[in-house]
Amino acid sequence: MQNTPSTVAVFAALGSAALLGSAFMFQTLGYQPCAMCLWQRWPHAIAIVVGILLLFGIRNIALYLVGFLSAGTTAALGLFHTGVERDWWEGPTSCTGSGLSSASEGLLPSSNDTGPGIVMCDEVVWEFLTLSMASWNAVFSFGLAVLWFVAIKKQFRK
Repeated sequence: MQNTPSTVAVFAALGSAALLGSAFMFQTLGYQPCAMCLWQRWPHAIAIVVGILLLFGIRNIALYLVGFLSAGTTAALGLFHTGVERDWWEGPTSCTGSGLSSASEGLLPSSNDTGPGIVMCDEVVWEFLTLSMASWNAVFSFGLAVLWFVAIKKQFRK
């Protein structure tokens, strides 16, 4: 094992920081996150902490594996969320249109109300090149998982 952190691992952690920062930027621009969007943020936060620990000299295979699993987890959540948005499969009833009954609809803010209201997980609120934020998170996070894997191979090869 080398004594310095893998540059690739630090770059992967910085990628998570960029994705998480982008999510917060979109939120400040008025794109409120749904529940599944928030779920996708936590693994990025974990990968960022791993990157910080690596920079402070705490290095072992477990940290690299946590970084890899964090990126893979948020990528999988992004893919699942994409499927919910595109009606490929059902999402959690707590944050999709199928979970609302006619009785509860009167209790929720309407689109005419001021304020962010409730954001449903099965609605695409922003997309670029036909991909939603969840889709872009999945694409970039799968790439970050590959970087973590490469970092593991480089750092712990025999």
